[in-house]
Amino acid sequence: MDILFVHQNFPGQYRHLAPAMAARRGNRVVALGENPGEPLKGVEHLRYKAPKGPGENIHPYLFRTEGYVRRAQDVARACLAIRDKGFSPDVIAAHLGWGEGMFLRDVFPRARILLYCEYFYRSTGGDVGFDPINGEVGIDKMARTRVQNTSQLIQLEAADWGVAPTQWQWSRYPDWARARMSVVHEGIDTRFASPEGVAEFTLPNGKVVRRGDPVVTYIARQMEPYRGFHNFMRALPEFQRMRPEAQVIIVGGDGVSYGSPPPGGGTWKEAMLKELDGQLDLSRIHFCGRVPYGQLLALFRVSAAHVYLTYPFVLSWSMLDSMACGVALLASSTQPVEEVVQDGVNGLLVDFFDSGAIAKKMAEMLANPAALEPLRAAARRTIVERYDLHSHCLPRQVALLEDVAAHGRSLAGTAMGV
Repeated sequence: MDILFVHQNFPGQYRHLAPAMAARRGNRVVALGENPGEPLKGVEHLRYKAPKGPGENIHPYLFRTEGYVRRAQDVARACLAIRDKGFSPDVIAAHLGWGEGMFLRDVFPRARILLYCEYFYRSTGGDVGFDPINGEVGIDKMARTRVQNTSQLIQLEAADWGVAPTQWQWSRYPDWARARMSVVHEGIDTRFASPEGVAEFTLPNGKVVRRGDPVVTYIARQMEPYRGFHNFMRALPEFQRMRPEAQVIIVGGDGVSYGSPPPGGGTWKEAMLKELDGQLDLSRIHFCGRVPYGQLLALFRVSAAHVYLTYPFVLSWSMLDSMACGVALLASSTQPVEEVVQDGVNGLLVDFFDSGAIAKKMAEMLANPAALEPLRAAARRTIVERYDLHSHCLPRQVALLEDVAAHGRSLAGTAMGV
């Protein structure tokens, strides 16, 4: 079977599935993306050129959509070149988030298409309008949100099937799309993400923290409101008064992946440090930037309390990785989190906006670490039983891809589960 994976930042969500398919006898696997990515055994990784940005004087509702169309056009041209060299996939797996799959049906009319469906935007019930920091949701924001889904709708109409990583993300899609969509998470390799292994972390100042130290951790791709960075920072003055010995370790980039920069420009880190000027002991707050995965797992093992906050949006891999490592988790009581975390069972939940409650909960967690051991064990057990890569998620991904290739649908229907 010939298989084509399409993902701007390949391998992305196909990190395990692509080489697993390549390892099966008789399969040829080609991947197409914009960025170099990493070599994967048995996978031919091709690139398309970075598309031009949207043109001038474009209607503001169409700004992102034009960017998606330009990207889809470049992907289609790259696919034509692949086809002309004799490669015609039996099945295509594509992430629909950047518009890459808009014209795949036109280039490969006989191929089965399986879309990775990450998030369908709506003006209510999700990220839009959730946080007052982003202002009111007027008709312009509603209209932009609706138009933003244009490329997804085009891809969904042309695809055979879709897959979403969580039940909540699946629930965001229209009824007609959900009827042709499974729920299968990418999976966590619990052999590596586990409580066993290195349990020390070197801070930027050279100090080494170890398991048992009073360490609070916060981790996100970027330090921004979508992941509650502002509310976490606002919790720190009171937390530091309650726990003066604690070290706070923050991992993440200093840009914006979702949402917008703060009013007046700059970064959210700069904005929050300015807002809290004079209220923080910065000698006990450590900004580490981005760290390699192995160091991230070591930090989870060190953490006495790990904080994960998010809008109702895409659930981060980092939360599941942390639970696999047996963290004592404090997370926001938002829908994507509540699908995984049960308050007082495998973690603790807190109001996303209540910085005072976040501070109090963190302090309580550090005050009585022994009481958190059952939560740590249950957190690990949740990931092993529901999200383990090798025993659950990868076999289901393989089965789904093969079903779609052979039948154009999942033989298990839409209820494969995580």
